[in-house]
Amino acid sequence: MNRRRRSSLAGGLVLILLGVVFLVTQWVPGLKGWFDWPLIIVGVGLALLIIGLLAGTPDMAVPACIVGGIGGLLYWQNATGRWESWAYAWTLIPGFVGVGIILAGILGGGLRKALGGGLWLILISLVLFAIFGSFLGGLNLLGPYWPVLLIVLGLFILVERLVRRR
Repeated sequence: MNRRRRSSLAGGLVLILLGVVFLVTQWVPGLKGWFDWPLIIVGVGLALLIIGLLAGTPDMAVPACIVGGIGGLLYWQNATGRWESWAYAWTLIPGFVGVGIILAGILGGGLRKALGGGLWLILISLVLFAIFGSFLGGLNLLGPYWPVLLIVLGLFILVERLVRRR
């Protein structure tokens, strides 16, 4: 079966599954509470992943992780009411890309190459999250010493580049 036909089949299956979910929530009103709006965004990310798997395009894991990760962030913000955390939570998006790259590597067979790029993005994302979160007052991980993270990240980049050139 060619890729275009698999993509059409995957899209049709996702639409059928969505229709079933929405129909069941109409019949059983108690289930509507399970489908808080951020979970719908997570579901869209999951649908992208399923479409990618069924269509044979493992690279769809990257946008699936981005959308699903943002849905997870929005779910947390909606549950806690801490909407101001978006001022630094956006720094997690490169980490979602990294997770997607690693997942695409697992699904596509290029895990070794994907691990390097994916882990690097996750590390940068976590450092930026700690820096921006501490700077903007949302996190108190390092207190007044959060600039040390900038120094460590800069040193890490310099050492990595110098070692790679040799």
